Amino acid sequence: MDRNPSPPLLSRDEEKDEEVARGDCIGSTVYSKHWLFGVLSGLLQIINPENTKSTSGDEEQQMELDEEMENEICRVWDMSMDEDVALFLQEFNAPDIFMGVLAKSKCPRLREICVGILGNMACFQEICVSISNDKNLGQVLLHCLYDSDPPTLLETSRLLLTCLSQTEVARVWVEMIREQPAIYDSLCFIMSSSTNVDLLVKVGEMVDKLFDLDEKLMLEWISNGAAQPLDEPQQNSEEQAVFRIVPCVLEAAKQVRSETLEGLDVYMHILQLLTTVDDGIQAIVQCPDAGKDTWSLLLDLVCHEFCQSDDPPIILQEQKTVLASVFSVLSAIYASQAAQEYLKIEKIALPLIDSLTRALQNVERCEKKPENSAESNTDETKKSDLVADDLHLKILKDISCEFLSNIFQALTKETVAQGLKEGHLSKQKCSCAFQNLLPLYSPVVQDFLKILREVDKTLADDLEKSFPSLKV
Repeated sequence: MDRNPSPPLLSRDEEKDEEVARGDCIGSTVYSKHWLFGVLSGLLQIINPENTKSTSGDEEQQMELDEEMENEICRVWDMSMDEDVALFLQEFNAPDIFMGVLAKSKCPRLREICVGILGNMACFQEICVSISNDKNLGQVLLHCLYDSDPPTLLETSRLLLTCLSQTEVARVWVEMIREQPAIYDSLCFIMSSSTNVDLLVKVGEMVDKLFDLDEKLMLEWISNGAAQPLDEPQQNSEEQAVFRIVPCVLEAAKQVRSETLEGLDVYMHILQLLTTVDDGIQAIVQCPDAGKDTWSLLLDLVCHEFCQSDDPPIILQEQKTVLASVFSVLSAIYASQAAQEYLKIEKIALPLIDSLTRALQNVERCEKKPENSAESNTDETKKSDLVADDLHLKILKDISCEFLSNIFQALTKETVAQGLKEGHLSKQKCSCAFQNLLPLYSPVVQDFLKILREVDKTLADDLEKSFPSLKV
């Protein structure tokens, strides 16, 4: 009977070579321990050169990375995404080597790569805990936030965000950051002056996470810079800039606005978190420029960018979280009753009613899913995504309704007449508003109906017939 021939038997030397090769592999990977030792040894030589005397030429050379070394260390950066490699690096005390590089090297590219490798390693919980519990390494990494090199800042922010997202060690980093007030200035400087969108998004995510984790830290950062009276010019502004959190967040939001919805979402959520405390609202509205700039930017977003009349309802699925944050902040500013020109009801009511009713119409359409959609999506991940989508739509709806009810309460007969004339208060829009406001905001709707009846009795009667619960 024919069969495939058996493979030839390995000689003793060949068997020995194969065993050596298997023993040189890192975990279940094909990466070589010997090669990795060589790269790490090369790093040790960079930070501990035999000849400690240096000339100006040597210092210039330290700013650049040898091409071969760069290629090799970049391979380690890629490899470190593998858990076996990351654990092996940890076992070999590679974080200590990287800490030495960060403490001594002036080469921006080398510093960026070392932080990037640590960032990959921190994605694994065991290593993240180890890195976080090393106070010396933690201080060196936080000091990287003062770096002037954008790629290094980006990798540092990514690493810190990874650690802050680990519940077990998040408090450790919050406390270390609180102990270094200069970090606030550094992050504000980046938000207010950087044009690097990737960096701005990552820094925004880190600030957002910090505020979400620790209200006390948020209150401290809100108060920073507030000690200087608003009507007094800043002294020695060239020597020491005084940063206020709200203008810095706004500047970053403007920078990322046209580039990434994800980045804009992050900065709008930071503003929303600020409005959850009274000090945060006051930081926005008490400074005339900050209040006006915030209101103008957000109003422009909802009137000219989000929920446009020609947008298909599905667009709302992409915009729902950022739109909820924007409406929430606008609502908080409006509810603060700050006596500012930009908050006069006759100026803001009609465009906001347009935006809010469009949002509510699209929420309603998004909620009307095909009957068989729930059955067809058997995958658990898809089901959880659908649940999350429904929750975000509900949050957007609740925020929109509360804001709309506050606006309706302030409408005057003159504003209603203008709204009818310009089409802002058509029967369709009023019906949409009533549909969502009732029954929770029934008194508000009834008061609005009284004013509407004075201006357009026919429309008021039609709406009352459509919503029998309004009849007294």
